Amino acid sequence: MTKVVSIHSFRGGTGKSNTSSNISAQLAAMGNRVAVVDTDIQSPGIHVLFGFADDLDNTLNDYLWGKIPIKDAAHEVTDRIAPNVTVADGGALYLVPSSMKSGDIARVLREGYDVGTLNDGFRDLAKDLDLDYLIIDTHPGLNEETLLSITISDVLLLLMRPDRQDFQGTAVTVDVARKLGVPELYLIINKVPSNIDKEDLREQMKQVYAADVAAVLPLAEEVVQNASEGLFSITSPDHPWSAEIRAAVEVISQ
Repeated sequence: MTKVVSIHSFRGGTGKSNTSSNISAQLAAMGNRVAVVDTDIQSPGIHVLFGFADDLDNTLNDYLWGKIPIKDAAHEVTDRIAPNVTVADGGALYLVPSSMKSGDIARVLREGYDVGTLNDGFRDLAKDLDLDYLIIDTHPGLNEETLLSITISDVLLLLMRPDRQDFQGTAVTVDVARKLGVPELYLIINKVPSNIDKEDLREQMKQVYAADVAAVLPLAEEVVQNASEGLFSITSPDHPWSAEIRAAVEVISQ
């Protein structure tokens, strides 16, 4: 049975794609078959973390427009983990990217797409690739495709920063997710300054949202400098940021 994990934020710029890619890589390194799908079709970017150029072919867009089956949009990226860590037997990682081509993005903005087709694609991808985990990197905010992703999720990770705007937006998202009946909901707090007591922040957020905190990711210059150069938790496993990513993975894999 495939476990579906959606990673979502109310606003952009929270580090969602970086978190999604690193969690996916850690799960695959443990010996799981994992696919991460970039459903932020209006502003995709996770492909860069896996070394792809912006002109890549065979994308989620091509599947949504009926050009290819979903499995043909899945690019195996296990080799992006293997040079730095030992991938346990059976582990594999796939990426389903969205197109960065300007014409494709313009078409999505102009025409939209059938959300039901996206749902069918998730199901087919899980079956075709025999996945243990399907990770959905969502579009920020609340729209039709985001609500679909939340609805079908076994686990919802809500990424937020420690600022007032994120506090308010996350409260709305938590309320919607609970009304949709998400089985498991956790918070990930990202870009936390060093002068904030992380355990105190963790306890405050738990009380405010009545939800457990899966990870408190520090605001680290090394992560910022890494930008889109790869999977930081794989290349820098001893860093506190990487340790918190592994803590989130442990929560997901329970």
